[in-house]
Amino acid sequence: MNITIAQARMIVASAMLEGGARGFKPLTVVVLDSGGHVTAAERQDGSSTKRFEIAYGKAHGAISFGVGSRALMTRAEQQSYFIAAANHAVGPLVPVPGGVLIVDEANLVIGAVGVSGDTSDNDEVAALAGIEAAGLKGIPE
Repeated sequence: MNITIAQARMIVASAMLEGGARGFKPLTVVVLDSGGHVTAAERQDGSSTKRFEIAYGKAHGAISFGVGSRALMTRAEQQSYFIAAANHAVGPLVPVPGGVLIVDEANLVIGAVGVSGDTSDNDEVAALAGIEAAGLKGIPE
């Protein structure tokens, strides 16, 4: 099963609303399906350049390794050579918080969301809020 376009759009809108409510800097949100394909993406006015690539890299890394980007950060701190090599082998990979796996009621991965624009921890907060608003569960680690 994959995330639906309606769920992906809800995640994007809700993540941005959460960021606004908390006073975060302008965000870019990218939602991927379980195969790593972009399902929805949006950039708030004022979100700085290259935020799409960073948000995509957070989500893509999560889908590629089956763990949230917070877990990838821990791995990067322990095995930087592996993460550097993986970046070349699997494509864009940004190992900092803000990339969250999305699972359904059976705990099957149906996609991932990447958020970029504020601190990595705040990006993750927005991602989780978006996922929750869509009635799904997020796994940041």
